[in-house]
Amino acid sequence: MTNSHLTDQLEERGYKGRVVPVQHLHDLQEGIEGHYKQGLIDKGLYQGYLSPFTFDVPAGLPDARSLIVVAVPQPQLEIVFTWHEKQLPVLVPPTYVHSERIDKQAQDVLAEILEPEGYQVARAVLPKKLLAVRSGLATYGKNNITYVPGMGSFHQLAAFYSDLPCQEDNWRAPQMMAACENCSACLRNCPTGAISSDRFLLHAERCIVYHNEQPGDVPFPKWMDPSWHNCLIGCMRCQNVCPQDRDFWQWVEKGTEFSEEETALLVEGVPLEQLPAATVEKLEHVDLARHASPLPRNLSVLLSQQC
Repeated sequence: MTNSHLTDQLEERGYKGRVVPVQHLHDLQEGIEGHYKQGLIDKGLYQGYLSPFTFDVPAGLPDARSLIVVAVPQPQLEIVFTWHEKQLPVLVPPTYVHSERIDKQAQDVLAEILEPEGYQVARAVLPKKLLAVRSGLATYGKNNITYVPGMGSFHQLAAFYSDLPCQEDNWRAPQMMAACENCSACLRNCPTGAISSDRFLLHAERCIVYHNEQPGDVPFPKWMDPSWHNCLIGCMRCQNVCPQDRDFWQWVEKGTEFSEEETALLVEGVPLEQLPAATVEKLEHVDLARHASPLPRNLSVLLSQQC
């Protein structure tokens, strides 16, 4: 089993992937911690999002010899809420939809390919965007989002350890898309200044995504205009103007609909365990149950735009 055979097998199934030696775990760790030590990453952002990464070979696969990163194409999801007798369609970006299912799906596909050859795979909790870019699978946009050929930014990434040997080391320095050099579409469409011309690294502490992923009892900053919000969680402002995503702008999967009564319960912040079973089932179906905490705050600000 060669690395190129594995990536060919992934492509036949509609995915893309890359394999790099496991020794690059140290480089990934340095990439994250180095930016933090230089003061380029906000302390709250680092503690909340980046510190949980683990850079050790898992005990269940002590002979791991490679890291495998897989890109799975993924659309936006449209959720419809009913409010004051009007239906409000709201988008959820590709990176939030069915993430657990996609991780398992990618792992199952890898196991299907590798296990007959005598190799194993195990999930990895790593900075997947950085791994994808340094492996050559993806390149960064000016918005710091990863772009994969044939998928644009409409994908989800999954990372794994394997005892599959890595015959070639294509590890490279992080790269930005050449198309970004003379383009400022995302910069001009970012209302918070998170994307700027003074540095490549995103000012993530100003990003709408960072703020609307916070627990529901954390209010939005006073400087943030309510009209800037555009998704139930996350943000699509930089992606829906990116020329590299032109072929995917309209790729939207229909999700589910919530009645006016259900919408009111969600806005009120009724705990999951107290919601009707049918409502919880809808939330789980579109992978929103895990975002139950920020949901009332985020939904409220979107509904207020319609009043």
